[in-house]
Formats: sequence, structure tokens, C-alpha cells
Amino acid sequence: MADKQNIVRVLVGTRKGAFVLTSDHKREKWDVAGPHFAGWEIYHMKGSPADPNRLYLSQHTGWHGQVIQRSDDGGVTWNAVDNKFVYEGVPGTHQHYDGTLRPWEFKRVWHLEPSLTDPDTVLAGVEDAAIFKTTDGGKSWVELAGLRQHGTGPQWQPGAGGMCLHTIIVDPTNPNRIVIAISAAGAFRSDDGGVSWKAINRGLRSQYIPDPDAEVGHCVHHIAAHPSRPKVLFMQKHWDVMRSDDAGDNWHEVSGNLPTDFGFVIDVHAHEPETIYVVPIKSDHEHFPLDGKLQVFRSRTGGNEWEALTNGLPQHDCYVNILRDAMAVDTCESCGIYFGTTGGQVYASSNSGDSWNAIVRDLPPVLSVEVQTL
Repeated sequence: MADKQNIVRVLVGTRKGAFVLTSDHKREKWDVAGPHFAGWEIYHMKGSPADPNRLYLSQHTGWHGQVIQRSDDGGVTWNAVDNKFVYEGVPGTHQHYDGTLRPWEFKRVWHLEPSLTDPDTVLAGVEDAAIFKTTDGGKSWVELAGLRQHGTGPQWQPGAGGMCLHTIIVDPTNPNRIVIAISAAGAFRSDDGGVSWKAINRGLRSQYIPDPDAEVGHCVHHIAAHPSRPKVLFMQKHWDVMRSDDAGDNWHEVSGNLPTDFGFVIDVHAHEPETIYVVPIKSDHEHFPLDGKLQVFRSRTGGNEWEALTNGLPQHDCYVNILRDAMAVDTCESCGIYFGTTGGQVYASSNSGDSWNAIVRDLPPVLSVEVQTL
């Protein structure tokens, strides 16, 4: 069957600007546009599945604060939209590193998740951990306050990168089911469109938590799911690769023969829902590949059995990291896998990971990677 897609667009957020990489479906030559918003941290940039030319972008600096940008022409031009993210209801508190309780404070937007059907509807995950929604293309944002008002809120505390809501998955078969993850609180699910939430951390185990069945407190790094099986979730945790077959109600470990099960990214093959990818990092305080060898690991069995994918990746003196939102897949007939590094490379495979090449080098450290298949 011929590949129907004509254009692949890779959206790259970095510590010093946004870049848009474009190729045809052969994915051999890439045009690089950018940097957009040079000098700004671009935490996330993602396109609308309902209108691929509608892009949303989160930019931030410590000096100028948080700005949401919107493009209606595939990233050629941009316009700032409303940035009034106001926590609703009683402010409340959360736990800090030292065990003291601190007021909730809006700092930045970590993740933008456009609706599958409406280009004007977007969910935003922010720090301190909360979820917001716009239904007018970013002109106004409203907090889905039921999450932050979950009874366990005072027990949430920041991970090393802050107390960020970094993962949002909307079930394509049931848009009222939303799965999110917070570092360091854990995973939560709403079955009513974000009105109410339940913690879904049963089966997770974390060091330094006295209660092995603690409802919250787990440092979840990322969660991924295949659109055809939205109840099957894969998690890269702060140590451990986990799997749930019941929308997060129960988890079990699938780290198997990985050389280390610490990492940040996890993703699923576009056409093979049992094929998943992770990039192991040495440890929770040495955030670089084991032995200086950059290796993507693939499981074709939904976990436990893993193989190293190294063809085209540096196998000595490589000490980069791959951050939690910096891996994505395209939907071409031969599935492409993409990931960005803190060394400024974006690596791509057009054959499901069998071989890799750097489609761009020497960017600022990469914070996020998303792919559109047009």
C-alpha cells in the first residue's frame, strides 16, 4: 500500500527557542525553520489533530514569565493568546521538599494537549500541578479545579524539575476519560471530563515512601498509550517501567532485561500497540546513558523483553539526556520514531528504530518533540 502522507512536520521545543523541521514522507532531507522566540524556553509545542496548521506553544523565561502562542499557518507566524491562568476556589497548600506546606503558585505551562476534534479546545498542564482548559483557541483559560482539590493535594511535592503536570492523555473513544501525571504525586484519571479525579497508582513502588501502597507521592516521569487501546497505559517512572491494562487501576512492572530502568521518555509504535520504546539513563543522579552509549530500547511484547537499538547512535563518550516530552512517533506506513537530546540533536528513525540518524544537530538543549504526519 502506498504511503498517503506527503509531509512530516517535527515540532521541537528547546531552551532557547522553537524549531519546525519539515520533510516529505521519505524523511531523508529536512528543512529547518527557526528559532522562533529565540532566547525563550519552549516547554512544549503541539499541533491540533483537527486542524494541523493550528499549533500551540508554551514559552517561558524567568524574567518575562509565561506566554502561550498560537499559529494558524503551521508555525510560519505566531500570535500571543491570553495567559491568565488563575487557580480557582480555595488556594490550599502542597508539600515542599522540606516537608513544609506551601501555597499553590502558578509558574509555567509544561504540556499542551489539543482536542482530537476541535482546534479551539486545548488542555494545559501547569506547574504548580494543575490542569486548565480553553475552548476558544486560547483566548481564555479555566482551571479544572477538581484535580487540585483532590483530598491528597497537601501530600503532593515537587520533583527535581518542579511540581509539574507534564502528561495529558485523552481517550479517543471516550473524551471524558483523561489520564494525567504529576511529578511528584503520581497518576490520576477523570471519567467525567475533568470534573472529578481519582488517583491511579496501585502497584507502583517508590523508595523513601514508608507505605508501599501509598495513594500518592510517586514520581511518574511520563505515560504513553496507543489510540487503538486507550486503556493500556505504559509508564516510565522514577525507576521502573510499568504497564496497566485497565486504564491505570492496576500497574505491574515490565522493566524486564533493561540494563537500567531509570529514564524519562516512553512511547508506543504508531501501528503496533505492543511495541514500546524507552531510553534508559544511568541513574537518578547521573542523567546520562549507561557507559556513554546512547541506546534506545524496544520491546515488541509490551514490556519485559527488550532489545537495544544502536545503529546510527553514538556508542562512546555520549553523555546527553532525553527529557520526558522529547520523544514522538509519526504515522507513516513505516513508522518513524524521533527523540531530542540535551546536546541539541534530534535523532530520527524511519524504520521503527532499526537505524537512526541525526536530522538536525547543535540546537539548544531539547525540551520537547512532537510530530505531525500531514
